[in-house]
Amino acid sequence: MAANENTIVDLADLLRHPEDLDKIPFLKSEFTRKKAAIDSQLKVGLKDQLQVTQSGMSSISDGQRTVNQIKEEMMKIDKLCAESQNMIRDFPNINLVSQVHRNFAQVEAMKANIESFDGRLKDLEHLLREDDEDMENQPNLLSIHYGLTQLRDIRDDAMDQIKRASDASLETHLQDYFTRLDDVIEWFDDHLGIACMNLIPLVQAGNHGTVVRLALIIEEEEKSDKKVKALQDAQREYKDLASRFKSMTSGPKQLRGYKEKFLKTIEAYAQPNFEKAEGRFLEEPEKLPKIMAWYFNDLNAVKLGMANLMPKKWKIFKTYTDIYHRMMHDWLVKHIDNPELSPPHMLSIIDWSEKYYAKMTKLGWDQKDLQPHVLDAREAELIREYRQLIVKSVDEWMDRMFAADKKSFIERKPDTLDNNEHGYFRTKTLGDMWRMLKEQTAVARESGRTDVAEGVFDAMFRALKSRQNVWQKMVDEESLKFKQPPADQEGMQVFQDWLIAIANDQIACIDDNEDVGQLGYLTRFQQDLEPLVSPKYMAHAGTELDALRDGFVDLGTHCIATFVSLIFNVDFRSTVADFFTTKWYNEYAMKRITTTFDDYIGDYSKVLHHSLLDILIEELADELLVHYLSSVRNKGAKFRRTDPFTEKFKDDILTVFEFFQNLNTRADLANLVTVDFAIIKQKWRVVDKMVRLLEADKAGAVLVYEEFKREYWDLQMNWVEAVLRSRDDFDRSMLSGVKAKAAEVYVERGPETIMSKVK
Repeated sequence: MAANENTIVDLADLLRHPEDLDKIPFLKSEFTRKKAAIDSQLKVGLKDQLQVTQSGMSSISDGQRTVNQIKEEMMKIDKLCAESQNMIRDFPNINLVSQVHRNFAQVEAMKANIESFDGRLKDLEHLLREDDEDMENQPNLLSIHYGLTQLRDIRDDAMDQIKRASDASLETHLQDYFTRLDDVIEWFDDHLGIACMNLIPLVQAGNHGTVVRLALIIEEEEKSDKKVKALQDAQREYKDLASRFKSMTSGPKQLRGYKEKFLKTIEAYAQPNFEKAEGRFLEEPEKLPKIMAWYFNDLNAVKLGMANLMPKKWKIFKTYTDIYHRMMHDWLVKHIDNPELSPPHMLSIIDWSEKYYAKMTKLGWDQKDLQPHVLDAREAELIREYRQLIVKSVDEWMDRMFAADKKSFIERKPDTLDNNEHGYFRTKTLGDMWRMLKEQTAVARESGRTDVAEGVFDAMFRALKSRQNVWQKMVDEESLKFKQPPADQEGMQVFQDWLIAIANDQIACIDDNEDVGQLGYLTRFQQDLEPLVSPKYMAHAGTELDALRDGFVDLGTHCIATFVSLIFNVDFRSTVADFFTTKWYNEYAMKRITTTFDDYIGDYSKVLHHSLLDILIEELADELLVHYLSSVRNKGAKFRRTDPFTEKFKDDILTVFEFFQNLNTRADLANLVTVDFAIIKQKWRVVDKMVRLLEADKAGAVLVYEEFKREYWDLQMNWVEAVLRSRDDFDRSMLSGVKAKAAEVYVERGPETIMSKVK
């Protein structure tokens, strides 16, 4: 399952764009070639492995034959010994006297050793105290080891004899007598351990004598352990036969493991350096080569200064290299397996692999000699993980910042918005968001890989688009709370402030002013992106950037449109409901509306981006026109031939025109409003079409409709029917005639007109 997932990920990386499908024949031939090469390598490897296996099996067979031959020879020797006893006259007596003499000599030797044991131990303690004063050189190391080896053999022989004796009552007393020896051995082992832990400093300081003494001791102990191991094996296999040979029952009885302890001290010496390096690496990942300089200095010291001082069979340089390499591998793998590893640390480790092998080559090692691979050959996987770490960081940052915005937006607490240097309302996280994207772009740049950068930019495009969509959805959901009656109007002003701030944010993303050298966030983002991606990806990125730019414009416009719709749904709910009713003739509703418009424009002109102020004014004019035309559906809306509705329409339109025409000349809006009043006036001409539809006689209504439809192709029949039904002289023949004409009239579709919004 995991292999399938990895394959899918690899294919996704190779075929990210539709154009990449052209690569399939090339990729197929490339993979076929690689497969053939791998198959060839596998065949060669299998052949070599079979040869090695066959050679090993032959060696095992030869060894088994040799063991059987030795066993047969020893059985012959045992038989000859048994037969020889019958060839010598009085052999039993001679043998008994020989055994008595031998036992007497052993007792005398043991007595002398026991009597001199305490004095010899004191001499060794004196030598150890002398070395305590000169731990760097330890001149008595060999003498102490020689003396301790003799005393250990004495103790082992004595304990062995007491265990084989019929009376074991003295064993405890003997153990107590030799207790001091264990203390001295521990003292000596401490000296030896200190020397082992300081081997490299000793070599670097030129103290070759101590190194040689240490090597001689460990080599001697290694020989002793091999002898003990061989004797133990022999005693286990041929217990009865081995007991007859003195050489197989005297000497060391236990494995001391000094060689193994020596190898462990190599790792123990390096471990603190790795731990110290870890702390520095976490703080300054880019300095990993400098942090690890000690590693190569140690190996170089071993190669140049230690190799000639140690037994050649130890291959001390390879021994050190193998241990150090394994520790380096474990240290790096521990970090790359850490799910909390940051992108800079991951990148540093990826770059370190190549530098590591380059330095090891200078020390004389080929990459194939260093096993396992220092990163388990996971570079490609790590590149993907590095890219995913950046993507994850981007997503987490975006989620956190939007969660903070969402909480502030929904709660609508005071002081949750900022003002920029121009006084415009802004959300608090916009600058942080683009700063974060720039930082993550820098992290992607440090990889030096276009595939990493392109993957990161894809994630950023997705995150920015998602942010646009979620903002729009959230604006719509929150605005419904105020639009649907009965609605609590508390907090509406703060909500409107938020709409202005969100709209300003969108303009800030795309607000380029080359005359003053000011670039929007998106343009600066594009400039950071271009040097890091391939020309092919840049074509794709251009499409994404255009989509983002359009999205920012759409969201900003949507916020302004929502702002305006709230004014009509809340401020003008009752006012609009009276249009075209009997109250309409006696009240100045349009004047109240334009006065409210004036208040809103005056309040928000200083905190709304100047480019959005024109959009706000146009939205106010369009929304007022749509509501005005749609009011024919108001309850009680009726146009009687005797009512002065034509004059009232004229009065309303003049009020509207006066308001919008004067905006360009207001002192407080100087250099802020650039709305073309002619465009607004042209849109409002549709009211004249409506009035003509109301004024025309029943027969003439059909011609008025035809003219109306030809000028406004998206004129809705439902609205026309509502207008006709609002006439006091309405009858079905009038509506039937209009519908018949609608079926006959053909008009070409064009750009949407204001009538597309009037249902």
